[in-house]
Amino acid sequence: MCGIVGYIGTQAATEILLSGLEKLEYRGYDSAGIATILSDELNCVRAKGKLHNLRSKIEQSENPAPIGIGHTRWATHGKPEERNAHPHMDMAMRIAVVQNGIVENYRELREQLKTQGHEFVSETDTEVIPHLIAQFLKEEVALADDNSDVIFFEAVRKAVNELQGAFAIAVICADYPDELIAVRQQAPLVIGFGQGEFFCASDTPAIIAHTRAVLPLDNGEMARLTPLGVEVYNFAGLRQRKHVRMLSLSPTMVEKQGFKHFMLKEIYEQPGVVRACLDAYFSSEGDGADSLINLGLSESVYADLEQIQIVACGTSWHAALIGKYLLEQLAGVPTQVQYASEFRYAPAPLIPNTLTIGVTQSGETADTLAALSMEKERRQGLEPKYQVRLLGITNRPESSLGHMVPHIINTLAGIEIGVAATKTFTAQLMAFYALALDLAERRKILPQENLAEIIAGLRHIPKEIESTLETQEKLTEHLAHEFAETQDFIFLGRGINFPIALEGALKLKEISYIHAEGYPAGEMKHGPIALLDAKVPVVAIATPGSVYEKVISNAQEAKARDSRLIGVTPVNHGEAADVFNDMIPVTEVDELLSPLLTVVPMQLLAYHIAARRGLDVDQPRNLAKSVTVE
Repeated sequence: MCGIVGYIGTQAATEILLSGLEKLEYRGYDSAGIATILSDELNCVRAKGKLHNLRSKIEQSENPAPIGIGHTRWATHGKPEERNAHPHMDMAMRIAVVQNGIVENYRELREQLKTQGHEFVSETDTEVIPHLIAQFLKEEVALADDNSDVIFFEAVRKAVNELQGAFAIAVICADYPDELIAVRQQAPLVIGFGQGEFFCASDTPAIIAHTRAVLPLDNGEMARLTPLGVEVYNFAGLRQRKHVRMLSLSPTMVEKQGFKHFMLKEIYEQPGVVRACLDAYFSSEGDGADSLINLGLSESVYADLEQIQIVACGTSWHAALIGKYLLEQLAGVPTQVQYASEFRYAPAPLIPNTLTIGVTQSGETADTLAALSMEKERRQGLEPKYQVRLLGITNRPESSLGHMVPHIINTLAGIEIGVAATKTFTAQLMAFYALALDLAERRKILPQENLAEIIAGLRHIPKEIESTLETQEKLTEHLAHEFAETQDFIFLGRGINFPIALEGALKLKEISYIHAEGYPAGEMKHGPIALLDAKVPVVAIATPGSVYEKVISNAQEAKARDSRLIGVTPVNHGEAADVFNDMIPVTEVDELLSPLLTVVPMQLLAYHIAARRGLDVDQPRNLAKSVTVE
């Protein structure tokens, strides 16, 4: 969840590290720090809180050091205080380490090192790493001959083999000022190649301004960066053959481009994202394709399918719930959705011919990856019909998920900087529409004309989202003025829009810190209705279709308890105008497609309330974009 960046080259490292950390701050912003080496001296500066606090400290002095590492932290072990900020150093203050992840056996290592005379100053698990490296470095120096140029690398390699857990680290040492070591084990880390300079980072936005030539490390790999180049080894010390690839991203993709916040920019990018998915997933009219859907998945994914199980977390879990609705109602496949964190410890019974889908925006969500890995292991060696089938839905096909599963649906949303997911949620929905329709076509559940009609409806969605954004921006901003001091919200939905109620509540909680809950509208009278009074507004999603009248009826029950009712509903439809105190209009579309529109006012309302409250919309407290720890 933390962000790592490292640099070795001919430029001054400090500004490169700071600008890289700015692009990674979505991964954590409890504290930050950098360490550099100049004239064989290690200089470390750390600060509590947001990155601007660190920049203020550093700007007081000039530092031309050409090598350094940086870190922005999401606290796991130890409070977000300066003494717990990274980089962490050994007792001699010659070795500096930054880490993303968790060292699970740090307590045992800490006690072992204490018996050898090591003293610790932080509460973190990371601090054992530089102490451990220092211990092995002492041994390597004593054993090495004068010509050895891998003393530092070997000390790091031996230390890494003592660590248990999921982590990515970058290490520098003042005694070896021309060397930067990067290590990956179950946490993302990418190496960047420039002109006479090299980088490492937790994610590509940190280095895209300097290079598009990158090499993602695999689990159990280490990279040795020197002015002469990059060498990659496994944890056993064996040299690995790797191939550099070119990124298609551009620096402008990670800029606000005139918007006040990344979140608002990304909300407005949704029509373009849907268009990209339509172009990628569905065949163009008149191109002579045998199928209307073009996901490129092999028949082995679908053959004799009896069940689908989906594992996901957070917003991806809400997308999976809509995926379940589509897969069951369109393709007729029984589908269950599990929180990945729960599935890991209480998996469903083994059922033959089961497709397991992992949904994660980043492709690095620790619980989702672990759930998929466990499913793979428990089906290993079983008879063919029980063998594992894995599919990933992700915005980052180059991620750990992309390496783990044989089949990927790329959601094509582009880099999302705002911590609260918006456009990536919509892109995940598009992936599920395509998957459900592909299955329906292959299983011959729906006639071709019905499939074509649904796809035609999807092709109108980008224009309708644009219309929704145009009409709702000022309206939701006005409503935000009235609800900025509200303490509790209730969101209601039924059928395919129940997950949108959950997503609306989550968005509000994430960025405004207002308590909010989403419920199936029909469940209100079974307990939650006791929460309602004039101080608790209710947002009800009422779109024309099979449950419209039911939602209206449930909304009236809330109104009878004095709650202020906000309706996300088409204008002039039925009795909505008489029931709701406020209306956020959406275009009337087929109920099946309505979540692609109804989610937009949820996002805008949460955004404007948070902005009105003066909160950091893009970097809400206690959260990180990519959850790479359990």
